[in-house]
Amino acid sequence: MAACRSILPLALALVLGTHVAVSAADAPAAAGAAVPVDTPTRVLDPRTLTNMEQLLDAIADRRVVFVGESHDRYEDHLNQLKVIQGLKARGKEVAIGVEFFQQPYQSVVDAYINAEIDEAAFLGQTEYFDRWRYDYRLYRPILQFAREHRIPVIALNLDSALTKRVGEVGIDGLDPQERARVPAEIDRSDTAYQERVKAVFDQHPMPDKKSFERFIEVQLLWDEGMAERAARYLQEHPQQTLVVLAGAGHLEYGQGIPKRLLRRQPVSAVSLLNANQRELDPAAADYLLFPRPVDLPPSGMLGVMLNPEVGDQGLEIQGFSEDSGAKAAGVKEGDRIVRVGEQPISTYADIRIALIDALPGQRVQVEVLRKPLIGADETLTFDAELH
Repeated sequence: MAACRSILPLALALVLGTHVAVSAADAPAAAGAAVPVDTPTRVLDPRTLTNMEQLLDAIADRRVVFVGESHDRYEDHLNQLKVIQGLKARGKEVAIGVEFFQQPYQSVVDAYINAEIDEAAFLGQTEYFDRWRYDYRLYRPILQFAREHRIPVIALNLDSALTKRVGEVGIDGLDPQERARVPAEIDRSDTAYQERVKAVFDQHPMPDKKSFERFIEVQLLWDEGMAERAARYLQEHPQQTLVVLAGAGHLEYGQGIPKRLLRRQPVSAVSLLNANQRELDPAAADYLLFPRPVDLPPSGMLGVMLNPEVGDQGLEIQGFSEDSGAKAAGVKEGDRIVRVGEQPISTYADIRIALIDALPGQRVQVEVLRKPLIGADETLTFDAELH
């Protein structure tokens, strides 16, 4: 990452193997002999491998630590937590910048970290399950640690309504109020960044050139928006070490958030990425990590398909999975779930919150409203086993 300070590769020694191409003039091949393919070879020296504690010692003086993630990989989030814990243990005043909360909900995030609201209110009011949707348990240890130690958590992402609007009409098509929410600086000069985004776009080809222009504008908006928010926090809090948690695509090669943050605030920085699912490329990050895969325990499910439209009461059931415990208990299509356990249900988020700690085999009370052929709705309660 060109924008980051040069560092010794303590976690990884990656050497490009040398090779000599022998021309036909130098060594004529025998008739019918195979022509060797000339390829570069990467060599990993295991003697240089280190551990997280040594890594943290090496990076503890950086103002910004970027830690990438695949959103659904628990081991990535556990390593993010280790970085936060390790920097705090080394006496750093840590703040955490996160992609998975959007800027308009910063006050709700603050209220949760300061123990002014509980977890259910926090998840409901940030609209987490509508705006991010990944299993909250992946991020829960990080947020619980932040709450326990009153570590500021900074919502970096822009409002999804704005990025969706840019995807529809482009930045030039925004009205003045929408345009006011766009970062003041958007750097379009990085051709390598554009090529990388184009490669992603080409995996899902759209009908015209304008589609790619909108696609890259949304990517730029995400990266510049998160970078601008992080840079502003660093400027306002000169003593803080900021740990930025974001998808690997926003961090790799320094082309997304890092370069744009450091353009605004030229501070010392370092980037860490999981190398298990990528080509070994020393340019991708300052440190490449090799965590063992870790899976969350399976979550208990009712096995229902819900109508996304919110009605006057509860959520309507549209169908069931093959092994639905709710169906086996007597719940029917058309029923509207109004309570699961002690949790009243009016939105999709309520269902997720009600079952956040539920395990397969556990039994829960499911209260529904059922419309009979004649007469008023009936309130029925079923004892369902989660699968």
